Amino acid sequence: MVDLKRSAKQILMGLGLYEFAHHLWIKRPDWRSAWLNLGYRICGAPDGLPIPDTHLIDTVILSREIAWFLHSGRLCSDSIRYALLKNGYDLDDFETILDFGCGCGRVIRYWHQLSKRHRIYGTDINPELIAWDRKHLNQMADFQVNGLEPPLNYPDHFFDFIYAISVFTHLPESLQYAWMDELRRVLRPEGLLLLSVHGASRFFELTPTEQDQFSAGALVVKYGSTPGSNLCGAYHPEIYVRNSLARKYDVVDFVPGGIRDADQDVYLLRQRSN
Repeated sequence: MVDLKRSAKQILMGLGLYEFAHHLWIKRPDWRSAWLNLGYRICGAPDGLPIPDTHLIDTVILSREIAWFLHSGRLCSDSIRYALLKNGYDLDDFETILDFGCGCGRVIRYWHQLSKRHRIYGTDINPELIAWDRKHLNQMADFQVNGLEPPLNYPDHFFDFIYAISVFTHLPESLQYAWMDELRRVLRPEGLLLLSVHGASRFFELTPTEQDQFSAGALVVKYGSTPGSNLCGAYHPEIYVRNSLARKYDVVDFVPGGIRDADQDVYLLRQRSN
């Protein structure tokens, strides 16, 4: 019986139907996601790169839909390119790039057309996500697991460009400052750091007391006792980022709602030369 089940699983996986059957008979049915995902499991992603397991996608974007995982990654990559081009930069300007909080390659997969002279790195707190990256995207980037607290396993002034999409949105204040200093350590002089944060467009998610705190220019952190998790949520007034969080950087640009898939604000920061 065990061999029969294993053979059936292998056949379904070979046909790209295992996830669909898994939803039908093993898990609580999620008909919409299972049906929408079926085509991707059979035909693959448009970019030809592997698609993460559904539970990994859910860990990263809190949705099981492959289409949204791929589309949101595209939106994020486009948002990064736009913030750079708007200020006279291009990804081709950078030889060393770090995706800080890379998940299962949601954004990195969109750099596959960069020239081979680029060195792409990804780091994340979740070892399961990094294990998937190393197995399926190792030709594109070097992946490392980082801790909840610094340091990173990179030398000083190593990166030309670092981006952190929806990372500082899930950290309490003390860890935010610790990581800003650590990213500054590994960023070369005049290098760029792009951050996305919850700003004024997410004001409605706050309680009246939290709204008063936010309006006064203070950081608001929900469930700060669960750092690094999706439950922990940080909300950044513009004045707080400019005067406090990014005080050791030069603010090159501020793009409200610049990360379109999550309606997060974008800050493009530059490492000071001294």
